[in-house]
Amino acid sequence: MSHSDYRPNLRPLGPPRGVSSVVGSHGIGASPGDKKSKNKSTRGKKKSIFETYMSKEDVSEGLKKGTLIQGALRINPKKFHEAFIPSPDGDRDIFIDGVVARNRALNGDLVVVKLLPEEQWKVIKPESNDKETEAAYESDLPEELCGHHLPQQSLKSYHDSPDVIIEAQFDDSDLEDGHGNTQNLLVDGVKKLSVGVHEKGKEDAGAPVKKDESTSMSQDIRALPEKSLQRSAKVVYILEKKHSRAATGFLKLLTDKNSELFRKYALFSPSDHRVPRIYVPLKDCPQDFVTRPKDYANTLFICRIVDWKEDSNFALGQLAKSLGQAGKIEPETEGILTEYGVDFSDFSSEVLECLPQGLPWTIPPYEFSKRKDLRKDCVFTIDPSTARDLDDALSCKPLTDGNFEVGVHIADVSYFIPEGSDLDRVAAARATSVYLVQKVVPMLPRLLCEELCSLNPMTDKLTFSVIWTLTPEGKILSEWFGRTIIRSCTKLSYEHAQSMIESPTEKIPGKELPPVSPEHDSEEVHQAVLNLHGIAQQLRQQRFVDGALRLDQLKLAFTLDHETGLPQGCHIYEYRDSNKLVEEFMLLANMAVAHKIYRAFPEQALLRRHPPPQTKMLSDLVEFCDQMGLSMDFSSAGALNKSLTQTFGGDKYSLARKEVLTNMCSRPMQMAHYFCSGLLQDRAQFRHYALNVPLYTHFTSPIRRFADVLVHRLLAAALGYRERLDVEPDALQKQADHCNDRRMVSKRVQELSTGLFFAVLVKECGPLESEAMVMGVLNQAFDVLVLRYGVQKRIYCNALALRSHHFQKVGKKPELTLVWEPEDSEQEPAKQVITIFSLVEVVLQAEATALKYSAVLKRPGTNSLLGQEEATAAASAEEPDD
Repeated sequence: MSHSDYRPNLRPLGPPRGVSSVVGSHGIGASPGDKKSKNKSTRGKKKSIFETYMSKEDVSEGLKKGTLIQGALRINPKKFHEAFIPSPDGDRDIFIDGVVARNRALNGDLVVVKLLPEEQWKVIKPESNDKETEAAYESDLPEELCGHHLPQQSLKSYHDSPDVIIEAQFDDSDLEDGHGNTQNLLVDGVKKLSVGVHEKGKEDAGAPVKKDESTSMSQDIRALPEKSLQRSAKVVYILEKKHSRAATGFLKLLTDKNSELFRKYALFSPSDHRVPRIYVPLKDCPQDFVTRPKDYANTLFICRIVDWKEDSNFALGQLAKSLGQAGKIEPETEGILTEYGVDFSDFSSEVLECLPQGLPWTIPPYEFSKRKDLRKDCVFTIDPSTARDLDDALSCKPLTDGNFEVGVHIADVSYFIPEGSDLDRVAAARATSVYLVQKVVPMLPRLLCEELCSLNPMTDKLTFSVIWTLTPEGKILSEWFGRTIIRSCTKLSYEHAQSMIESPTEKIPGKELPPVSPEHDSEEVHQAVLNLHGIAQQLRQQRFVDGALRLDQLKLAFTLDHETGLPQGCHIYEYRDSNKLVEEFMLLANMAVAHKIYRAFPEQALLRRHPPPQTKMLSDLVEFCDQMGLSMDFSSAGALNKSLTQTFGGDKYSLARKEVLTNMCSRPMQMAHYFCSGLLQDRAQFRHYALNVPLYTHFTSPIRRFADVLVHRLLAAALGYRERLDVEPDALQKQADHCNDRRMVSKRVQELSTGLFFAVLVKECGPLESEAMVMGVLNQAFDVLVLRYGVQKRIYCNALALRSHHFQKVGKKPELTLVWEPEDSEQEPAKQVITIFSLVEVVLQAEATALKYSAVLKRPGTNSLLGQEEATAAASAEEPDD
């Protein structure tokens, strides 16, 4: 195959499905049996569309020599012909243009690529609109970057991990990577920083912005010739098929009724345009599908790819099952879980046999001799009100010298998971619980999650504790690690703890609090919460002084109908002092355990690192801020945090601008990763960028994260409770990689679940109105952050009642002038100027397609479209009670 097949930007976008109708150099889209698509010179022999993969030997040789590069493939979800892998040197991503160059690899696969000759690299013209040069990230801040997770609606959210500060790239540790939830991102790399585009090219009505019309502030001015090329490559080998090869979508008949294929196959059209169309045998399809195809037009199916040959535009697949009606919550949810390879099956009898059989289970007497007995201490849990898997508890005992003995007590989950057992294998494979809006897919059987391990009040529980002597300012005077037994005296919700913090001197009426065990009273608990809050404030303040970063982004929580399970309303989740209190002590425990296990096992510690932001995307952001006249300091995590907290006032406009900027700052952030300390030579790479600490790990959530179970085992070995782990660094790194993959999936699935429920809400309760702030301006459209709901949408000029629109650059700032068609012929047309950081009014409305909704701009000066009751219902701020 000639290299011309890989030349970038030769093709226009095809029809809406995203598949050109003729096999061009993309090598996709011909209808099966479309004779025109066959290359005439093949004379009866099918011409290969895709290159044969290189041999394993040549690949490993090429990787050693540096002539080949490996990386995780990311396909742009909005423009499926564009794909990227990260550049090993942290510079701009390597571009893979078109399906042929992608060579049958799917999103997330670990691929090996070969760079094309330089003359075939993607050209980025200084003044063209072809600016999407970065990967399409789907949202991946570490927990520690962004604060606690979304509350479950009817179940516990992830709340504890000190990871909760910033995870930006694809993790659910929101805190860690400094990011919050980046739900509903327009996921085209830095696209939304849009600093304007050239005025050429017109968009089709309602069509996605075409490649050469989109913009991304990425390269606005490119003086240097080397800056105007983006390295481009083709896939030569798939190292690991990380994509599940499952997809949800719809069945269609083939178009050519006379073809041989028509009698054998139907066409499966995936909802995710990054997956190819798939031939499925008619024998797998419903019996009456061929005679009544329209009956199935709205039925969602799951299909698995079983093969994709070199000479075929389409993959071959097997229909796995019919899910039900498209647009309904349960079928769509099952589709999401299957597509992302989440195991939601019931636990097998072999796994359940690993659990204690004689119920009710009680702690064996010999455990008391091996553990510190803390059952008389005032220990309590603080969790979302609906939480059932309580894996952390706190205690705070005042000492006579004015200091405090503070304990973090974590469920001793590893006690119940025998190494090498079926339970161990399944938990390791699942690697994480997956939190959806309406339910949780647990990592462990419910008997463990909700009963034996969960630190439920007024029952004896096995725990692993970190206990410090702390000054009121949070200075650590001493530290102890060990296995313990606790008896939590009460189960507080975040709301209970918050009311205690807000009423430091008043007694809270008993009826407003949960039951407290007779050995303690609510005043003692109240005082402990106040003491912990005081110390947490000091710890937090010190962390930010020491250079930590937090990128809090808007997170949606839903109110669900008890009977139907449908969303009745939603609100932005408020992250309050009670959340921060828990977070600070979880961070402290995770850091303490990281140091402990690394000192004991420098070659075998499972740690968590967060690399600094991607240099190319960061420099683009710096350039954008300069153009917008914003004085932001990106030199370190702490400097960025300071810029974000000090640049903005407290008025509505300033707060909105801060949300938009926080969102933009999350894009260059990378994911946090678990890793084995013995395999990373450079100690500087151990650092956690967002937390700005040298060592970090996850210890505090073993009920929902397998990494924490491994860390518990390492800590037990470090303390002499057990023999050293019999695992080589390479094998531990493999487990770490798997935990990273599943965590990324879990985060993505959580976002898709939120997106699904929000789309249903717009359909059921819409149209919804909100103020929005402009994040990027293109020549035919602009991107907004919808402030009431935290979603991002693109608004197209051709969807508005405009007489005309005009794009120009004022200095370096893009500006779109809209001239509205007057509602009354006697009126003058209203003009509206759209620039980045403009505040506008938008309306979100459902589209005819299942679960699609669009945003339109409200005409300036019009009254609200919604009645007050509808607006209130749509943004209901009640706590989720279901």
